[in-house]
Order: sequence, then C-alpha cells, then structure tokens
Amino acid sequence: MKKLYYSFIIIAALVAKKVEAQNLDAIYHTNIHSAKLYRSGDQTSFPAIQLNGTETLELHFDDLDADVKTYYYSFQLCNADWTPGLLRTFEYTKGFQNVRITNYRNSSLAFVRYTHYQAAIPDRNSYPTRSGNYLLKVFLNGDTSQVAFTKRFVVVEMKSSIAGQILQPFSARLYNSAQKLQIGVQTDTKVQLFSPTDLKVVALQNNAWITSVFLERPTITRGHYYEYSDESLISFPAIKEFRWVDLRSFRLKGDHIQLLDAKKNSTDVVVSPDPARAGQVYVYYNDLNGSYTIETIDNPNPFLQGDYATVHFSYFPPGNRAIEGQDMYLFGELTNYAADTSGIMKFNPDRGAYEKTMFLKQGYYNYTYATLPIGKKGYPDFSQSEGNYWATENAYVVLVYYRPFGARADELIGFTKINSAFHRP
Repeated sequence: MKKLYYSFIIIAALVAKKVEAQNLDAIYHTNIHSAKLYRSGDQTSFPAIQLNGTETLELHFDDLDADVKTYYYSFQLCNADWTPGLLRTFEYTKGFQNVRITNYRNSSLAFVRYTHYQAAIPDRNSYPTRSGNYLLKVFLNGDTSQVAFTKRFVVVEMKSSIAGQILQPFSARLYNSAQKLQIGVQTDTKVQLFSPTDLKVVALQNNAWITSVFLERPTITRGHYYEYSDESLISFPAIKEFRWVDLRSFRLKGDHIQLLDAKKNSTDVVVSPDPARAGQVYVYYNDLNGSYTIETIDNPNPFLQGDYATVHFSYFPPGNRAIEGQDMYLFGELTNYAADTSGIMKFNPDRGAYEKTMFLKQGYYNYTYATLPIGKKGYPDFSQSEGNYWATENAYVVLVYYRPFGARADELIGFTKINSAFHRP
C-alpha cells in the first residue's frame, strides 16, 4: 500500500511539474556555515518582501577561516520556474549592482573561531524594482565567478487575493496519509489574462522548494477567479511532526541529547538514537516545521558568541537492516532539505543504524528522515522512515505568478501562508 501511495504522489508531482531542475540554495565554499536568509526578526520565516515596502531580510553566515574577506552580494531576477529572466540587471535593480557586506565581526567566547557576516537586504543603495523570484549570490572580491553561496527570496507586488485551506483528500490512496490544498485566486482587474494558463501557482510545504508543486492550469475558472483543487496535482505527503535536538547549550545536556563531551578546544554531541516511526501512532507537538534557529543560553549573542560542535545523528531502521535500493537522508533546513548530497547517511552494519555527522552551531534544530532511490534525486519519501498522517501540522506557502503580454519575465502578484493545524485550539 505504501508503494502504491508513493507511486501516486510521484506521478502527480510529474504532472504538476516540479519547480526546480537544479539546486539553487547551495554552498560552494566549505568554510561557509550557518548561512540563513529570513524576514527580519523571525529565523523560521519564508524570505518574502513587498515591492517598495519597508520590510527587510536578514542575511547571516559564518566564515570558519576566521579571517577578514571582502564579500559582496548581488541578486538575479528569475522566472516562476527559477530559470533566469531575460532582463538585464539595471532593468530590475535600482542602484549598485554589487553591494559589499561591511557588517562583520570576529567571534568571541567560543572555542571555534569564525568571522560572522550579516547584511540587511535590500540595501538603500541597491534594491529590486520588479516583483518576482530572486537569487541572492554572495561572492568574493567583487568577482562574480567566485560565488561562495546562493539563497532564494521573493519580492511580491500584491495584484491578487488568495484564499486557501487544507483538506483531507477524498482518494482512498491518500485519505489517511496526505494533505490536499484548495486554492482560490482572485486577480486584480489590471491583470489581463489571454488564457487561464497565463497564471502560474506554486505551493511549498514547510518552506522546502525541493517538494514544491508548480500548477499551470486551474481546475475552475470564473471571471477573474481561478480555483486549484485537483487533489491528484496538489496533494502533499503529510509526514509527521519533525524530530528535534536542543543544542542551545554546550554546558548542560539539552533535550534529545544522549552524550555531551565538551573538550578543551572542541565539543562532541551524540544525539539520542532515533527509531523508525512508520506504523506508529501519530503524536502532535509544536515544532519548527523543519527549520532551525541560531540560539544560545550560554552567552547573550548567539551570532557572535555561539559555538560549534560535531553532532552525531543515528537512525535505526526496522530490523536494523539497510533499506534495499534506497539512500537515507537527514532531512530539514540543516541539510538543505535533501536538495543535494550533504544530508546522505551511511549505514553502519555493526550497529544496524544509519549514521551522519555534522558540524553545527548552537541552536534549536528540527529534522526528520527520508529515503530516495540510490544515486537519484527527486521527491523524498517519508513513508518508510517516518510514516505520513493526514492531520500533521504543516505550514504552506502559496505564490501566484503572471507574465503580461510581451513581457520578458514573470511577476509575482500573490503570496499567502496556510497552516494545516486541524481542529486545534
């Protein structure tokens, strides 16, 4: 039954069209750690701002070389499917095309030395003048060929209103294990469509682009109203609540830590072993939906005084046997949502467990486990490691795109957030 369910989800995802063909949230230099881009004040937020608005995004990252480098950033306008737009930089950027990151400080009160960089985006001397998808590129010495890492964000100009809800699917194959989105889009009268397919809708689960769905055709059209409700196209595996580990202190053992070994110049953390949850009873608890936050209770400033530790994860599959034909991934923001190989785990036959070691900064981390066919990329499968339950609390983002007649890039004309907290106070 699980294989039948997952085959259905894969086919639906292919029909709906995946948003990205490559990994756009990538780190290219191994000295870069803890790179985050989010709306100011909320580390778990989706990086979205209003066109010509007052909101800003915060960019934070650490350089573990612990020296001072000259980092710059720029942004590139992309289409709804994240292919590069055909516009030149000066057509969507006001001010400087490259901006130097001048806010940086060396770490203090931490065993691991690093230089912390941060910036507010957009800068008053460089800001986007068009709505749409943007790829933030951070590079060295003003040389755009020396890209250190990239991050995605969106700029929205509200020309539509979006109504959405999460429903339990009708299909017997999805009824207990998936969540169906029902989305209604009412466009502004200024948005003139020649065809309903001129409107593009993208839905993301828990801020993860790797599992996002691209919808090109509405189910129902009525005037300026467009409804997307085909559950074969817009249903997501419900997963279960994310697992967690509390790394906010390296002096006291936090929640879900089995062993904390604080040595003179380094710290090792062994996370409590994780058993399989497929087939187990669903339990609700508050989580960060796969994100992580940089926090510390040891020192007042987590960005400059937070330390790093070598963190060991282990997952015990059913029967302590490797899952045949599958790679196991540590899934969440800490491993870029399995969009690359940074989260792949190795099976230890002596312990009968999958193992993964990561170098993480103090904070609070959510994660879960997922499988993919060996050597392949695509939609992660949670059914074998975690199981899926239809009433799981998940956060969704809905984005609406439109390309005017004769335009050379897609505009982002709608943005909303939906939560699937069913029947909870």
